[in-house]
Amino acid sequence: MVDVIPKHIKDVWDRWNIRGAIILSLTLQAILICFSPLRKRTPRSLLIILVWTSYLLADWSANFAVGLISKNQGKESKPDDPPQDKKLMALWAPFLLLHLGGPDTITAFALEDNALWLRHVFGLVFQAIAGVYVVLQSLPNSLLVIIALVFASGAIKYIERTTALYSASLDKFRDSMIQAPDPGPNYAKLMEEYKAKNEARLPTKIILIDEPDKEHRPKKLVHPSKALSGERKDSQHPSNGSSRGRKDTTKLYHLEIVQYAYRFFNTFKGLVVNLIFSFRERDESLEIFENLKDAEEALRIIEVELGFLYDALFTKIAVLHTFIGSLSRVVASGTLVAAFILFHKKPNKWKDFHDADVVVTYTLFGVGLALDFISILLFMFSDWTFAALTSLKDDPEEALWSPFHKAFNWLLGQRKLSWMKQACYENGEHNCTQECKCEQKCTQECKCVNVHDVLTTQFFLRRWCGSMNVFNFLAYATNAKVERIHDARSGFRIYSWIIIAYPFGLVNFVIQKLGEWMMKGISVVHRAITRKVNETSRKKLWARRCLFPFYIGFVSNIPHATKSFCNGILDFFDISDVLDKIHKNLFVHGEPMTKQLWEFMFEELKTKSKFGDSPENAKRISLARGEWTLRANLPEGADREKLVRYVTNVDYDQSLLMWHIATELCYQNKKETIPKDYDKSKHYSYREFSKIISDYMMYLLILQPGLMSEVAGIGKIRFRDTLAEADKFFQRRHIENYRDVELASETILDISSDVDPMGVKGDRSKSVLFDASRLAKDLMKLEEHFEIDKWEILSKVWVELLCHAACHCDATAHVEQLTRGAELINFVWLLMAHFGLTDQFQINKGDARAKLIIGK
Repeated sequence: MVDVIPKHIKDVWDRWNIRGAIILSLTLQAILICFSPLRKRTPRSLLIILVWTSYLLADWSANFAVGLISKNQGKESKPDDPPQDKKLMALWAPFLLLHLGGPDTITAFALEDNALWLRHVFGLVFQAIAGVYVVLQSLPNSLLVIIALVFASGAIKYIERTTALYSASLDKFRDSMIQAPDPGPNYAKLMEEYKAKNEARLPTKIILIDEPDKEHRPKKLVHPSKALSGERKDSQHPSNGSSRGRKDTTKLYHLEIVQYAYRFFNTFKGLVVNLIFSFRERDESLEIFENLKDAEEALRIIEVELGFLYDALFTKIAVLHTFIGSLSRVVASGTLVAAFILFHKKPNKWKDFHDADVVVTYTLFGVGLALDFISILLFMFSDWTFAALTSLKDDPEEALWSPFHKAFNWLLGQRKLSWMKQACYENGEHNCTQECKCEQKCTQECKCVNVHDVLTTQFFLRRWCGSMNVFNFLAYATNAKVERIHDARSGFRIYSWIIIAYPFGLVNFVIQKLGEWMMKGISVVHRAITRKVNETSRKKLWARRCLFPFYIGFVSNIPHATKSFCNGILDFFDISDVLDKIHKNLFVHGEPMTKQLWEFMFEELKTKSKFGDSPENAKRISLARGEWTLRANLPEGADREKLVRYVTNVDYDQSLLMWHIATELCYQNKKETIPKDYDKSKHYSYREFSKIISDYMMYLLILQPGLMSEVAGIGKIRFRDTLAEADKFFQRRHIENYRDVELASETILDISSDVDPMGVKGDRSKSVLFDASRLAKDLMKLEEHFEIDKWEILSKVWVELLCHAACHCDATAHVEQLTRGAELINFVWLLMAHFGLTDQFQINKGDARAKLIIGK
């Protein structure tokens, strides 16, 4: 009988299978602890795939290794093995339990993993039984004390992970925030007293004493702008890198940013499980955010708050920052260190055990201790630690800053947002004045028309990715190269990406050209053969009866049948959608966040928050998708309702695609003029804001359907129909190969659109290409006739469209996105909650209390 696997390979496997499985498990733990924290800083697919693969294989490899050790304990020793090798392998089983406990930086890859906490309880029980079985098989064993110490450390780590999964499961997460049952005032006692007074014929009545109105409600927090007024001495507060302290004392310190974020995290984490908030929580948040002197502070508070939310749901951090969690970590680390010391001091271990096994054991201890040390460092320098060891005082003037506060503030200052001034691109060139011919990185004295502060925080200091992916419909339809408005990448990153991407682009180009030449060649040959077959069939009867049906009816249809068959295979295995998504991703690039864009959105929501003083108004504002801005910013003579119909009479996804194409048509129009007496820098800023948010919303609609599932509708069908109409139109105009978005835009605008496209085409096609053209022309007429900057209107409409999507996106989808670098829509979602612009506040119903009044 022939062995499928050669004997020497089997011998190698028998000798190294346990050691290999142990090293594999250890390697996966190192990958998880080092790379899993990075997934909240970048959406890169390669990193996510690496973490996902390691997360799935980590438990499997540890279980597999325990099984191999258990099986090996029952086997008879070979003559060339040292007598106590199995006793050393009994020490490896508790290490695998330690690995199953997982690193602190990741307990769940997705929210669904938290619901499997009960499975981990059973896993803990059975792995403990397997470990005990392995140890019992090795008795008597001189390593029993060391094994017990490692076993204790592993059991504690496994319990920590199970507890983290349990507390982060949505049901338990909701239960942890629900307060104790409140029976309210004693109704029965009140009515008994009321009845007794009436029977005694005393003039009695019951009145309800309402809670004070919001203007008279007590304010629990002193606002930052007041708390950090010039009255506080610099000597009482930590300096920002200088001994003299900070001159601008109206801004929040780095430590205070984390403290406010932690307070708001404990309040608004109920958003994840759709809890209802009281008016007090709304007013407390609104008071702080409305009076912040700088919108950047709001951005910093929200990014730290989202970090707390990520840690609570996907890591052990929240569990470890409890008293029991901290104590368990001290015990787990202490027992592991004690076990290593005892093993290192054990005499004759190199004689009693195989050298390779001793090396593996030292590797397990060394790497395990190193990973544990890294976990402790991450624990000590996390935002949770700074928030837990300090408290936000109601009256900061009474709080004297200690050296610890200064140290904490300095450490947090290393992770502050970094900005770089950068001139904006316009048509591939920097948008500069004649007097200023600056480079991409501008100086403080730059006189560019449009210079913005671009977020350039270093990768390892970020709390989120800091950029927005954008996708443009017309660039995709014309296969045009997309120009970046801002580019925060360093020169090394730009050139390295070109070096990496160039071979793939070259191969793709060669394949496309070969395909085109092949199809043209087949077409030429087919036409020649068809002409010859037709000529022969007219002259010869046998050709007419045999050759013509065979070629025309069978051979000529083979390419079409092959294409249909391949398409059927792709659809059956759901590969076509994957290929289509890969193709679309070629037209996606990241636009860095700019300070001016965030300030613009912050001020828009801050203004709207003033009108959200009742649940009805707050809900109406959150539901608005452009009509609020159009009615508030357009004069009556501007035919407001004509533009309002573009958002109220259509579905959200239809409105999104229509306004996106209209925005691009206006953006590519080079004949536009700036209204008189209008700030040129504001005009270009609004133009840029509209372009970025428009392309970002199209990216969400087409490539992030999970975030837009509540409002997307049939957006995919509309996109495909609009793309089909665009392709057909470009082919008729013979511009399909120009790859020029500006030319395509001019050609679309040249088509007369006096008649409603729906009246001509009907509703069979869902295309909105020429509806968008009509909208663009209406916006241009608005600017021409009323001297209103259309870009100001467009930018504010896009903010409303973004807010509509943010507050209608499922909360779990927002949380899931935090594991992929976070998105701007997550920040807008939380910012709307801070301003009270959601339907999760009951802000007009206080706690009315009944009081029995007895008259004279």
